[in-house]
Order: sequence, then C-alpha cells, then structure tokens
Amino acid sequence: MVHALRQARRVLKPDGVLIDLRPDIRYFRAGILAAGRYRYLGIIRDRFDGARAANRALTQSLAQGVLRQASRTRFEIDLVLRSPAAFREWIAEFTDRGDLPEHERLVQQADRALRRRPGEAVIVVRLRLVMRVLVRGTARRTAARSARSARQPRPGPSLTRRPSSTVRGKRGALQA
Repeated sequence: MVHALRQARRVLKPDGVLIDLRPDIRYFRAGILAAGRYRYLGIIRDRFDGARAANRALTQSLAQGVLRQASRTRFEIDLVLRSPAAFREWIAEFTDRGDLPEHERLVQQADRALRRRPGEAVIVVRLRLVMRVLVRGTARRTAARSARSARQPRPGPSLTRRPSSTVRGKRGALQA
C-alpha cells in the first residue's frame, strides 16, 4: 500500500480514482455463530505494522495534496471458518503474532463451542473494512483550493441571509 500511494501521482491521470480498501486495525473480533446468534469470544491482536505504515503514507499523501479523499465508508464482513484448525491457520497466516497465548485461548474456546453444537456452529471472524475513494489532485488545483478556502470561510446556517435585492411585493411574490 505504501508503494502504491507513492506511485499514485505517476500512474493516475489528473482526477483519476484510487480505491483504498483495508481492514480497520482496531476491529478484529472472533465469535461463534450458532442458531442465528453470534456469541463474542474475544479480540484478535496484532502489531499491524504494515497497516500503520500505510495509514501514515495515506495521511502524508493527503496533506501534500497528491491525493484527496472523495469519500469514506466502513462496513463489516464475517469470515466463516468451520474448524479450529482453519481458525488457527488463518491467525498464523493473517497476523504477525499468531503465537500469542490469547490466540490459542480463542482457538480452544472455539473448539469447545463447536463440540457442544456439532454441525450447526461455526467460527466467525468479524472484520471491519474501511473503503476510501481517493482522487489524484494536481498541485495547482490543490494550491488554489487551499488559498480560496483561506480567504472565504464557508457561511454556516446562522450566517445565511436573503440577498438585499429580493423584496416581498403586496401579493407575497418575490420581486427583484
């Protein structure tokens, strides 16, 4: 992601769009889904070094005007795993810290829950994803936009007023 952001200016045309879709590093939950009910087991922990570096690079690109954020949304997805072995494998593959004792505790809790309800319970890893639509800015347009916003503060609802050339006539119609 860091390399992609560095190359965005070179690769994207002016006003070109880059979609950034990454997991929210603060939201990794594990649970059991049985009979349509989700039971929370715990948090999956990691250092998230790559995600933190990508966040820093994105912040820097936005501050420099290389990219501007057009929109941002969050949504959750459920990753369904059918066995403790698959859960353990996913933790080892996806996280940098798959060997933490609390991860093994989560796997053991999931194993016990699956044994209590064989065939109907599954392990669910709930992830929150953040999707950003980023647009390549141009240095001239970004500078003009920041200068314009510095000169003209946007009026809030309390500052809005009717233009002075608009008056009400005898019949209530607006006349110029």
